[in-house]
Amino acid sequence: MTTAAVLSTSIPPNTPQGSFANEPFTDFKAPAHERAMRAALELVASELGREYRLVIGGERLTTADKIRSLNPAKPAQVVGVHQKAGAEHAEKAMAAALQAYESWSRASIGDRTSLLLNTAAIIRRRKFEFMAWLTCEVGKNWAEADADVGETIDFLEFYAREALRLSRSTTPIQYPGERNQLLYIPLGVGAVIPPWNFPFAIMAGMTSAAIVAGNTVVLKPSSDSPTIAAKFVEVLEEAGMPDGVVNFCPGSGAAFGNALVEHPKTRFIAFTGSKSVGLEIHERAAKTMPGQIWIKRTILEMGGKDSILVCEDADLDAAVEGVIASAFGFSGQKCSACSRAIVEAPIYDVFAERLRERAKQLTVGDPAANPNMGPVINKAALESMLGYVEKGRQEGRLLAGGNAPQTPAGGYFLEPTIFADVPPNGVLAQEEIFGPVLALIKVNNFEEGLQVANNTEYGLTGAIYTADRGRLDVARREFHVGNLYFNRKCTGAMVGAHPFGGFNMSGTDSKAGGPDYLYLFTQAKSVAEKL
Repeated sequence: MTTAAVLSTSIPPNTPQGSFANEPFTDFKAPAHERAMRAALELVASELGREYRLVIGGERLTTADKIRSLNPAKPAQVVGVHQKAGAEHAEKAMAAALQAYESWSRASIGDRTSLLLNTAAIIRRRKFEFMAWLTCEVGKNWAEADADVGETIDFLEFYAREALRLSRSTTPIQYPGERNQLLYIPLGVGAVIPPWNFPFAIMAGMTSAAIVAGNTVVLKPSSDSPTIAAKFVEVLEEAGMPDGVVNFCPGSGAAFGNALVEHPKTRFIAFTGSKSVGLEIHERAAKTMPGQIWIKRTILEMGGKDSILVCEDADLDAAVEGVIASAFGFSGQKCSACSRAIVEAPIYDVFAERLRERAKQLTVGDPAANPNMGPVINKAALESMLGYVEKGRQEGRLLAGGNAPQTPAGGYFLEPTIFADVPPNGVLAQEEIFGPVLALIKVNNFEEGLQVANNTEYGLTGAIYTADRGRLDVARREFHVGNLYFNRKCTGAMVGAHPFGGFNMSGTDSKAGGPDYLYLFTQAKSVAEKL
């Protein structure tokens, strides 16, 4: 691989206009928006079951083995049929990405940012359609789907502007008698392995960050959500992406994924998913393969066991709503979800009762009908969650939920479930469940609550509800998470405002959507010219 050209320092004619602003949320109470969403659901319904091919170097390929993406609310409904890339496809995908890298790494910053901005514009025009795909493929209700699509647009717009900023970087000083430059050049070919729970935003965010910096990508989406990734690649092509810049390869982690991670020409791996898989990727990437001339970079966002600490002086109305939204939004299937509410003893009983009553008001059902909660992602996930429910019956006191509602379509549903009196070191308080199961933990005071909040191996998100400025100042220093929120929910990080990523076993603190993120996809080159 030859040395890549640097990011151009000339200002392109298509520079993003204005400063970055988050995509506004959709108000579904507006009749026009409701009609648009229902029309989009009908449109997507007419396309369900379509077969998608691998895309390697612009070539469409088929395989004997297939991946069938299913609607978790209606498992008999096939959302998309996909090819299953195997180990034998890793070499072909890598060759295509390496070939594309030779020209894409030298493309102007204008060409790269234009690709992202054009893609964002197309998605914005078809926003309701992509919401509908998310509703069908992973079970997001309308608001959750809207947030996912909006964040996708945000990542594209934000990283385009960040790439421009990075292209204008300079050294802190100019040494007398020299012209000094600090250039951020691309790394090479990367493997992007996104999760199913934010199958649009996280997938597009990792991919767009990599390519706007001049890298090329082999994209291996989750087998639970390959259709939305296929749609994204189609949009990239429509927006003008050259062949081979992003190669679309759904496949198994054991065969294709491992072959890609271990390939000597793979320069970096961007992964979001479970702790166990992330650690395995990190270990495999650390082993130097024959012909490898670099240390592979891993950008890992893994799990969480996130806490909201509710102090005795908290606004209880706000705290109840924050915990409910954080614990049960998208059925708790977020790495940032609140799975532990740590409550001071003087208000514990009142808070528990109000939380129970609020949880009873939540609706569960087919996300196309826009309930509060849709299904969990698949049968294996539901069975795992029900195992934790049984453990919760042993460790604590069932306060709400605990049942898996049966539906005519056989969807994978679990009621919002709350266990009270959970011991701080119990299974329910320590292991990531990734579902709508919340543990309530009683503590005597703020100091004990902070100790409990920090007693897991994770460190992703957390929140505290209190009116005491001194407690907030202590939490700012001592609550050890990557994303900390005061008097608000612990989910819903916004691009630009809340750079996202966590500590410890939550990952490499990558801070997606922040000013440091693109550095992870580049390497710095210092150039000094004597005058």
